[in-house]
Order: sequence, then structure tokens, then C-alpha cells
Amino acid sequence: MNHSAGVCPSQIAWVLDNRVRRLVHNPYRIVGQYIKEGQTVLDLGCGPGVFSLAMAEMVGEKGKVISVDVQDEMLQIVKQKSERAGLESRIVLHKARPEKIGVAEKVDFALAFYMVHEVPDKKSFLGEVASILKPGGKFLMVEPKFHVSKSAFDETVKIARYAGLRPISEPDVFFSRAVLLEPGSIGNA
Repeated sequence: MNHSAGVCPSQIAWVLDNRVRRLVHNPYRIVGQYIKEGQTVLDLGCGPGVFSLAMAEMVGEKGKVISVDVQDEMLQIVKQKSERAGLESRIVLHKARPEKIGVAEKVDFALAFYMVHEVPDKKSFLGEVASILKPGGKFLMVEPKFHVSKSAFDETVKIARYAGLRPISEPDVFFSRAVLLEPGSIGNA
């Protein structure tokens, strides 16, 4: 979650949240099967909240979405959108430090959409994700094909294994490389 040149600046948040993007990367299609009412879910690198708002609808009134970003400006965009949508009571905004997510609460599901390639210390980051997941929790990591090579993605999945996450499937996400992981034994390669 590096706050550097690699992080998409909030000034172009509209690129991440527009009608075409929501058609290509429909949050309901991508994460809907993993989220149930009443769950606590984590949106890592939430940006302008495309997935956060959809997940807030999915978890219902008794659920919660923790929207995490390193940029205050992105979190403010999510706050404004959640207020307009009447979902602010379901969304908790959390500002991460570049080197640490810093969420103590255990979650049922975590999403890292197009952001892991920006993380300078993937081993530490993925280890922290593994520690946040509840037993039986799921973590969906999605990276852009145009920016992350197959070998780089495979290396990140290998790091995830050593961090205590076990790959269970490779969901099909348009223009993307994706893997669904769950907590497993550390170093299980």
C-alpha cells in the first residue's frame, strides 16, 4: 500500500469509477458470490469506492465494510458517496500507512483489486492479510494483465503461500489475473 508514484492519484479517481468501468468490472459479479449478509469485509486500496459501496449493499444493515486506502482524498470520496447512497453506517474508513494495513478486526472476506503490484513489501502485506482473515475467510487478489505479467503474478501467489494463504481457485475477471485464497499453513507451497 505504497504511497508513491505507483499509487493512482485521487485527482483521477473518476477513471476508476465510471459507467464503463462498472460494466467491465461489475462488483456484484466479481465478489457477490463470496459475500453474505451480516459479514465484515475488507476493501484494500479501496480508491473511490466502486467495490466498497457495492459490498456495503451486499453485507446488509448488520454487516460492515472496512474501506482501506493510503490516501485521505480517496477515503473522503468514499465517505461522500456512502453518505449520498445512505450506506455510511455500513462503511468504516481506515487510513493505512504505506508499510502497514493496521486493521485489527477479523474479516470474512478481503479484496485487493488492482493494488498489490503497488505494495513494496508483498510478504509483509500478504502476511498481514492472512492474519486478518477469520478461519474460513477468503481473500480475492486481482491484478491488471496489462500491467502485471503472468510470472510476476505467479511470484506474488508464491509469496502469498509463504505468508499463510492457500490458493483455492482462479476466478475469471476481465483483463485481469485473479486468485482466490484462504488461510492455510505457512509455507505450504
